[in-house]
Amino acid sequence: QSHQSVPKRPKPSRPALLHNLDFLQNLPFSACSLLARSLLLFPEREQRLRTAPHRKRKVRDVWCVMSGNYPGNKQQSLPVRPIIPLVARMSDQNASGAPPMTVREKSRLDKFKQLLASPNTDLEELRKHSWSGIPREVRPITWRLLSGYLPANKERRELVLKRKRDEYFGFIEQYYHSRTDEHYKDTYRQIHIDIPRTNPLIPLFQQPVVQEVFERILFIWAIRHPASGYVQGINDLVTPFFVVFLSEFVTEDVENFEVAALPLDTRRNIEADSFWCMSKLLDGIQDNYTFAQPGIQNKVKALEELVSRIDEDIHNHFKRYEVEYLQFAFRWMNNLLMRELPLRCTIRLWDTYQAEAEGFSHFHLYVCSAFLIEWRKEILSMVDFQGLLMLLQNLPTIHWGNEEVGLLLAEAYRLKYMFADAPSHYKR
Repeated sequence: QSHQSVPKRPKPSRPALLHNLDFLQNLPFSACSLLARSLLLFPEREQRLRTAPHRKRKVRDVWCVMSGNYPGNKQQSLPVRPIIPLVARMSDQNASGAPPMTVREKSRLDKFKQLLASPNTDLEELRKHSWSGIPREVRPITWRLLSGYLPANKERRELVLKRKRDEYFGFIEQYYHSRTDEHYKDTYRQIHIDIPRTNPLIPLFQQPVVQEVFERILFIWAIRHPASGYVQGINDLVTPFFVVFLSEFVTEDVENFEVAALPLDTRRNIEADSFWCMSKLLDGIQDNYTFAQPGIQNKVKALEELVSRIDEDIHNHFKRYEVEYLQFAFRWMNNLLMRELPLRCTIRLWDTYQAEAEGFSHFHLYVCSAFLIEWRKEILSMVDFQGLLMLLQNLPTIHWGNEEVGLLLAEAYRLKYMFADAPSHYKR
């Protein structure tokens, strides 16, 4: 009896595996969440996930929540631009397409314009008004002032901007060619690897021209700060400055804007300003990134001490299930909560950080405490180590906006008022 040879079935490629979603019925929710995140990078799969049958429901539901596209949504026409998942949208209450400003918002904007137009801006008054959020129209100039990059004297600003921008590009000419040298190639290689991972769901940050800007900024900062050099996490800290300074020239959605369409001088100014403002920020928290990152170690320990006083139930719950604060809060300190919040929320948070004394260091501790306690109910409902850690590393903030950040900051301020000047409460 002759046997006809059966051809071997080709091994499916990774994209083919992603198209064949039958295996999803046996995946745990956490794995579905990770897969849903990866599927967000492929807009062409939207329709398949929307209409997924019951066995694929977990990934479909996770994807819908993350993207803001719910089954049954009547809007079926395909947008001209790429779909921006909700987690990646950067608009705030003053962005284009938002409702008209209220009388109160217009009054606040007028007050900011009045402060900024004075011959010598009152920085204390500017901080006071910035604490509760800065209107989008005046955020770039306000951030430059509050960071210490620009002087309060209005007449000197243009001269300082020109000098600092020229100085930055002098660094580029002097040092950037050395990225291929033996001494610096590992630093540049790590930066080059990390840049594409920065906000991967936002098209803006996947543009080659933007990634080249980030590479230059991070490399120059690293070689000018040999005590720390480049550390993973610093790449995230460029993004809020870049977006805010870019928004000065963009009336449409920043997420999709083609940066290459801007004049070269404008792009260079955005790059230099982002470098100097990020440098000012890092000057205040550099011990977070020196050898062994002692700043972060100390801040995580301080968070543990503070939470043990503020909410003993949460603290004891962690102890019972052997959850170490370092396992979730290291990232909170290293990335200033940027991995926990949408970028639009980070920008609003930084309005307050720049208005608050030691905002990025001392006040951030109280924001992290308030952020942890925000999830008290969910934390106490988890009764195993794995569930707790999964929750703490994937807190559901994708729908957060300015209102939620405002409440978080108000609670952080209350905690600071109660505990910062009360050593007996703060220390064991």
